[in-house]
Amino acid sequence: MMSIEKINQAKAEIASTSAYKTITEFFDADSFCEIDAFAKSGDGFAEVVAGFGTVEGLPVYAFAQNSDICGGAMSKAQAAKLKKIYDLALKTGAPVVGFYDSVGGRLSQGTELLAGCGEVLNSSASLSGVVPQISVILGTCLGTSALNAVSADIVIMSEKAQLSLSVTGENSDAEYNAKQGISAITAKDSQEAVAKAKELMLYLPSNNLNMAPQSFEEAPAGEGCIVSKVIDGGSAIKLYGDCGDAASVRIARLGGQVVGIVATKGGELDCKSTSKIAKFVRFCDAFSLPVISFVDCKGFESLKSASKTASAYAEATTVKISVVTGKAIGSAYIAMAGTGANADVVYALPDAVISPVNVEAAAVIMAPGAMKVSVAEQKAAAEKFAEESLSAFNAAQNGYVDGIVSADELRTALISALDMLSGKRVSTLAKKHSTI
Repeated sequence: MMSIEKINQAKAEIASTSAYKTITEFFDADSFCEIDAFAKSGDGFAEVVAGFGTVEGLPVYAFAQNSDICGGAMSKAQAAKLKKIYDLALKTGAPVVGFYDSVGGRLSQGTELLAGCGEVLNSSASLSGVVPQISVILGTCLGTSALNAVSADIVIMSEKAQLSLSVTGENSDAEYNAKQGISAITAKDSQEAVAKAKELMLYLPSNNLNMAPQSFEEAPAGEGCIVSKVIDGGSAIKLYGDCGDAASVRIARLGGQVVGIVATKGGELDCKSTSKIAKFVRFCDAFSLPVISFVDCKGFESLKSASKTASAYAEATTVKISVVTGKAIGSAYIAMAGTGANADVVYALPDAVISPVNVEAAAVIMAPGAMKVSVAEQKAAAEKFAEESLSAFNAAQNGYVDGIVSADELRTALISALDMLSGKRVSTLAKKHSTI
């Protein structure tokens, strides 16, 4: 039998590793309970520390690849520990956070390694949409570990991290992955990355049947864009900030309630912007986070990207509130703000413009007489036509927006709408999933 001294020695050896220090930094003090602490891989311990605990009092499962043991390389022993974490999370409905730092896999294990990796990927896929999954990439993350890491709902990367499906590591730095929309948050170092993961736990529900944690209502910042003047001050977590310049997405609180925010910036939506919007809306829908869209958009750059956004909004059954803050032109209005896309409530600011095509074309088509002016005067004539015939008031008269609110009234209107829609229930057709 193993003596207490040897057991304590083994515990001390594991506790001295960087992975153990990372995972205990993530959890509340003295709350971490390790699982399979003494699992063996070859002649040493398994290359991962795994277990459960609380973060700000909320139950969470987590694992941290241990680069101090064989570079954190994936093995059948590590795969077995990860699968156990995923299985427990599925049974209990708690989030999974993975800290990645691995040089790849123990290729000498051959097909046993392949089978183990396949089980991990399958377990992670089974959890998708059931509990939130967050990947925190702290160092090198190659091969199957990279594939598993980027399958999570939200990916956080340290600036020093490397991520690649290929062992060559080409184009794998944090900046590249942020621009490609693979990572949602970039942290300057490991400590900040861990802190970002802890912060996210306060904004996400434990599973798809629970509500996100509530908080006390905070007054908005009162400065900056319309979004900053509406949401609770200091509550926003911006995601995918370096991917797609035409729109922004973030998780925030409004009246203490967690919501997803989508905001377009006035131009056409490019492919990267639409992809991140669609991904974000689907994530919010999976965990019943209300989506509030601030629409100021001339349309889409491509048909394919437009279909992604339109499909994500139309299929989402979570609470959807849209606010037309500038111009909502054609497909942009239809996809993101229209009641035809199943928006529950649509508001517009007083100076908003809603048009089937761009303002100049609409004026030529709908009021050709008004455009019989000199070229120098055509822009002013088009703007006058828009003010008279494409205004928010005109849209409200025809039932295309539910209310016109001033910027000062918008926060109160949105909080009221959230309260009213809190009991929303939607039955959908029986199917596996959409194919768009």
